[in-house]
Amino acid sequence: MSEDDPADGWFPESVAADYDGPGDENAPEAVAAVVDVLADLADGPVLEFAVGTGRIAAPLAARGVPVSGIELSRAMAARVAGKPGGDAVDVTIGDMTGTRVPGEFSLVYLVFNTISNVTTQDGQVDVFVNAAAHLRPGGLFLVEVGLPDLRRLPPGQDTVPFALDPGSGYVGFDQYDVVTQEFTSNHVTVSPEGTGRFRRIPFRYAWPAEMDLMARIAGMRRRHRWADWDRSPLTAESTKHVSIWEKT
Repeated sequence: MSEDDPADGWFPESVAADYDGPGDENAPEAVAAVVDVLADLADGPVLEFAVGTGRIAAPLAARGVPVSGIELSRAMAARVAGKPGGDAVDVTIGDMTGTRVPGEFSLVYLVFNTISNVTTQDGQVDVFVNAAAHLRPGGLFLVEVGLPDLRRLPPGQDTVPFALDPGSGYVGFDQYDVVTQEFTSNHVTVSPEGTGRFRRIPFRYAWPAEMDLMARIAGMRRRHRWADWDRSPLTAESTKHVSIWEKT
């Protein structure tokens, strides 16, 4: 395996190599549910912020939608062209808070919690502003992101487990700071031989209403908010939301 490049941030070669593992969000039915919605919303070229390995962009391009992408990690972006449809995806290496891609787009989208990788409120506002700058009038900006699991925090506790797999020796837990809205996802893996690996990734959560204000700052207004890609309504029990804003 190639040595990790610090310029690739939290998604270097050691992460990119296993990013497309089977199951969960990579399952064909999960990918198809996302691509179905995006293809329906697209009315011309589209742009994916944090395109990653092309998990969504490649199958969307395979349906004939013109797709461009912005990606910070070269290790992740190097895998886009190897997917069916991926050779048609035009990827620009850069930061989605400010990198510009030529042209106007009917849809800009940002999926799978990636808005939370931007760990300041100002940076998240910059993402919205950059999305609006790429959109034609009436164009749409879509964000898929999880809702913070704060309802499971009793007084005095700041940590919520989200995964426990004794078979693989893996434990995952989120640790929240409810003052700053920062949190970390912590991944612990212990091998049968007793060797361990610990990975800690910083994030920032933002409530749906806060994102509506970010959109307003960027000159957009909300059109839809769903609990999932099946377009079901958001409720108090929802664990994530898919929100869409229109450039006014």
